[in-house]
Amino acid sequence: MLRRAGEALRRPGPLNWLDPCVAADIAFEPGSAARVSAVADRVRSALDNAAVDIIMQRAQGRRKKLLLADLDSTMIGQECIDELAAEIGKRAHVAAITERAMRGEIAFEPALRERVALLKGLGRGTILGVIANKITLTPGGRVLVQTMRANGAHTVLVSGGFSVFTSVIAERIGFHEHQANELLFGEDSRLSGLVAEPVLGKDAKLSALTRLRDKLGVSVEETLAVGDGANDLAMLEAAGLGVAFHAKPKVAAAAHARIDHGDLTALLYAQGYRREEFVTEVPEQPHEAIVKLSPP
Repeated sequence: MLRRAGEALRRPGPLNWLDPCVAADIAFEPGSAARVSAVADRVRSALDNAAVDIIMQRAQGRRKKLLLADLDSTMIGQECIDELAAEIGKRAHVAAITERAMRGEIAFEPALRERVALLKGLGRGTILGVIANKITLTPGGRVLVQTMRANGAHTVLVSGGFSVFTSVIAERIGFHEHQANELLFGEDSRLSGLVAEPVLGKDAKLSALTRLRDKLGVSVEETLAVGDGANDLAMLEAAGLGVAFHAKPKVAAAAHARIDHGDLTALLYAQGYRREEFVTEVPEQPHEAIVKLSPP
């Protein structure tokens, strides 16, 4: 299979295994007029569209110093708001709106307000129960974040969802910071059906990327962003490497790279990390919670 991949490339170099039988680098010359996406598609075609992820990028500057990652269906396997709706028998209704918003068919902000309104009266205890019992981490996410942290990168969980979820998941995975919307509760500790304004969507994710890039003094090329939905696109396009992870078609087509088959450790291989460099634990460090409800 790798031989066929090499044959589809211009002047391929020797094979460099990052993880035997799992991930490998093949250096090549792109040619003056070649588009990265076109080269990637040519390799996929040569492999008969096998279940193999192909990422094309420059050989230099692959290791990133800033990671921004989406939450729902990226760092976790669920859409949080859909799981909340399931608790009151409204999953199908809410999930249909979520799907349209993530595909970019409707605007994110009004879609979020509409879905939150449907959750009015849901108790705080029920929400905590969903977090504890219904939310699962995406395979490879913890290793991704902890390996990048151990190598000096700053890691941020950015979500158009809710801080009640990101605060727990950021701590569990090991992110430095998190950013999300704020659900509003009544005096009875039940959802009021409102979300604090302004709603944080695609513009807030992009603003987080540019603000943190400037704050940390890293270049565009030193940034990595990953997500799956339409509200991630601006962030993905502005990053040095923007990766669509098991994403909606519109997002997969527009991002710099896409992961359709592998888990989140694919983002480490994309940076040239070898399997033996993966880190599973790092020393505990304080996390800074970003829950601002206005653009930075």
